[in-house]
Amino acid sequence: MTDVTADLERDAGRSHGGRANPFLLVPITLFFLLLGLAVLRSPSLMTSAGIGSAIIVATPLILATYALMASVISGRGTVDLSIGPLIGFINVTLIQLYAMGILTNPIAIFVYAILLGALYQFLFALIVIYVRVQPIIVSLSGYLALSGMNLVILPRPGGMAPAFMADWGLGTSIFSPVFVILVLATIAWMLFTRTAFYTHLRLMGSDERAAYTSGVPIYVVRIGAHIISGGFAGLAAITFTALISSGDPSQGTTYTLIAVTALVLGGASLAGGRAGIFGSFLGAVNLYLITFVLATFNFGAVQSFVTNLAYGSILVISLLLTLIIPFIQRHIHNFSPVLYFVVLGVGVLGVILHATNDRDPRARTPVETEAAVVRMLEPIEPGSLYVGPLEVARPNATDMELRTRAAPFVLSALLLIVIAVFVRVAVTQSDRKTIAPAVAIVVAALVLLGAYLMRNEGAATPPVGQTENTQ
Repeated sequence: MTDVTADLERDAGRSHGGRANPFLLVPITLFFLLLGLAVLRSPSLMTSAGIGSAIIVATPLILATYALMASVISGRGTVDLSIGPLIGFINVTLIQLYAMGILTNPIAIFVYAILLGALYQFLFALIVIYVRVQPIIVSLSGYLALSGMNLVILPRPGGMAPAFMADWGLGTSIFSPVFVILVLATIAWMLFTRTAFYTHLRLMGSDERAAYTSGVPIYVVRIGAHIISGGFAGLAAITFTALISSGDPSQGTTYTLIAVTALVLGGASLAGGRAGIFGSFLGAVNLYLITFVLATFNFGAVQSFVTNLAYGSILVISLLLTLIIPFIQRHIHNFSPVLYFVVLGVGVLGVILHATNDRDPRARTPVETEAAVVRMLEPIEPGSLYVGPLEVARPNATDMELRTRAAPFVLSALLLIVIAVFVRVAVTQSDRKTIAPAVAIVVAALVLLGAYLMRNEGAATPPVGQTENTQ
């Protein structure tokens, strides 16, 4: 075993003991800041129904982040951009097969979702290994192909989820089947990190050549990592189906960038070799809390744009904060994420207790207001409305007088601009022969301006005989 393998095992031992891993500093801090703000904005989040609905909504994103972990750890920049359309593909095919009566047994539905996700990731790994195509190209191709196939299978949202999932998406209690799936998936990943296969996976992601020279079967490890990723994608598709209780060919694609953002926010390295269950969980929960906090504000029609802006801004700020990680590693050798989590948790617990139990005695009882009376608006005269999109109201005598008085000032301003341009050209081109065209243009403009002024003056002053006849 090489020194790299020994270092990985030593790091893993420290992380299990609650030491090292300063990359969790940012997600832990952000989690408690967002949680405190969310509780202050909406104390109902800490009720049974609030926590239950949060679990229902956040679980598909958390499992999608888990699905990205194995492939990202394997290295080569393997960021599976097709994870969102894959979740949508499993969702729409599951709904269609259930509608045809092919899949009705809960066990068969779970097996189908997990095997379909694993089969896609197996083909993904074979193309990367044996065809030797870059993983980013394969993932982008899969993203486009699956997005189109989803729309072919189910052109628009519809269908019904299996009957046993009818109550899963209600979110009225904390302990729901979706919560059980999340707990079992988390425990499964934690047990997976105890195996030698996970050590080989991290070694391959950190240095594939060193792993190969150490005797690690890198092809088998890479294929196994993709199969594990597909299994978690199948679980994410099941929880997503329970959330929306139907099929949606386009909603699943939104999980791609959000899951990648959650993974990076949790301290994972897209170059490979580093990702953790705790950081990925916090990254996904942080994105949910961002959405929840922004939903408490009223941004109107730009709500979705503000949410995306918040995602991007917090991601950039978090990446910038990771620049201080080397400083922490040099000066804080025994940083404990667990202890840091507990310390911040105690402080936020006080905020939660204050927001949910305390009541300001100075708060006034809201006064009941009278019901609003809806009245019909008075009709508008037809002459006051514009009948065409480009129609302009006819100017009255006051408007015409203002235009007549403003015309000399406008023409004078244009004339000054022309003279300034002419002087500028004359000064810069004084030693060249290219000034002749500029002089000709200026002279022509002045002639046209004079003719326009004389024409308007003649039209504005009618002949004397015509004036007398008018009188």
